[in-house]
Parts: sequence; C-alpha cells; structure tokens
Amino acid sequence: MTGTVSAEIPVSADSRPRHVAIIMDGNNRWAKARRLKGVAGHKAGVDAVRAVVETCAREGVEVLTLFAFSSENWRRPKDEVSALMKLFLFALEREVRKLNRNDIRLRIIGDRSAFSASLREHMEAAEELTRNNSRMTLVIAANYGGHWDITQATRKVAEQVRSGQLAPSDITDDLIQQHLSIGDLPMPDLMIRTAGEQRISNFMLWHLAYTELYFSPVYWPDFQQEEMLKALQAYAGRQRRFGQTDDQIAAKAVQQ
Repeated sequence: MTGTVSAEIPVSADSRPRHVAIIMDGNNRWAKARRLKGVAGHKAGVDAVRAVVETCAREGVEVLTLFAFSSENWRRPKDEVSALMKLFLFALEREVRKLNRNDIRLRIIGDRSAFSASLREHMEAAEELTRNNSRMTLVIAANYGGHWDITQATRKVAEQVRSGQLAPSDITDDLIQQHLSIGDLPMPDLMIRTAGEQRISNFMLWHLAYTELYFSPVYWPDFQQEEMLKALQAYAGRQRRFGQTDDQIAAKAVQQ
C-alpha cells in the first residue's frame, strides 16, 4: 500500500472503497444530550473508533483515516484540550497492541511540534511497533489541517527549486502529492462526516477532489458497526463518473 501514487484523476472505481476518511463529529453534543461533560463524549467516541476500525478491516478497506484533532481544535477550552491529550495518550497505550495483534499499521499525520515530548514518543513507538503490518493502514490525523498539509508540501518543493534540484517547470501535481502527509497512499474513495454537519472543515483538501461524500446524522459515539456498514452500502450504490458521461460508464461496464 506504499509507493508512488499518481494524482491523476482515476477513470473507474470498485464498489468497495480502498480508502475511507472520517471526520468524527458530535462527541460534545452526544455528552450534552446526556448532561455529561464533553470529555465523556470523547471517551465514548473511542469505542466507536474501535468498532469502525474492526468493521473496515473485516470489509477489506485498505486505508482508514480518522480526523482526531484538527489544527483549529486548539481554540477549544483549555481543560477540554488537556483532557483530549490525556485521552489520546491513553488510547495509544491501550489500543496499539490490539492493532498490532490484528496486523494493522498505524500512521499519525499532522504537525507534532505542539504536542508534549511524552506524546510524541508514544506516537513514534506506536508507529514503529506496527510498521510492518499489512492488513490495513489506520491513519490518525492529529493537529492536522488541509492547508497545513499543502503548505508543508509546497515548502519542500520550493526548497528543491532553491537548491537547484528542480526547475519550476518540473513541478507537477504528482510531485506535490509525493510531499503530502499520505502521498504514498490511495486517494480517499469515501469521506464520512457524522453528527449532521455537511462541510469538510479543512480536512484533506488536496485528497478529496473526487471523493464521494457521506453525511450521517448520527453522533460519533453512536456510529458503530451498523452505521459504518450503511455508509459502505451507500457508497456501493453510487456511480462514480470522474468527468465521464453515463454512456461512457455503461460502455465500460459492458466491456468488462
């Protein structure tokens, strides 16, 4: 699942997504509806993560990317951010061995500089432990933003131009993609957002150009196996045209 992946727009897709990306939304509202503190919703959300990871692995999804903490989430109340960091550390310590036993590789993307040294060490250790696993890749986006991802990729390319390794005319979509956080993985086929919100919120802006979008009214803690299967079934029922006409799609189906 690693290597050079082209940024070229595909011409066809399978009924099962290779890569699913999810914005896990609604933890606070789930807790508020139960008259609980917001952190209770985030703790409940960990169970949903486990259920969705298990379901995607069982259904043959190759890559699952979860938007755990955006670069904008630092604006939240300090006590909530602190609780989230502790929960993130706890989840890494508790869950990484389960991922490893199930042959799932963990990758964490985003700007790690804002995290504590302890949390960064645990991130690196978790990635190293699962590095050679191949059943599925679980990508956790933490302190991540789509703008940041494109900006850091552009800076790397600019450095190559400044050093004389590249000419401006050498810059292509594929070159920029190679420097993105997960430029070696397939583009997302399906992006899910829970809790009824219908926006992308600075998530994987480069990658979502031709991704199918699925918006669920269900709060994230309640987005368990049944809801994940609904999303996969909805995706399977869609026709992905990639700029082509219905007649072209039909003709290709006949040829196959």
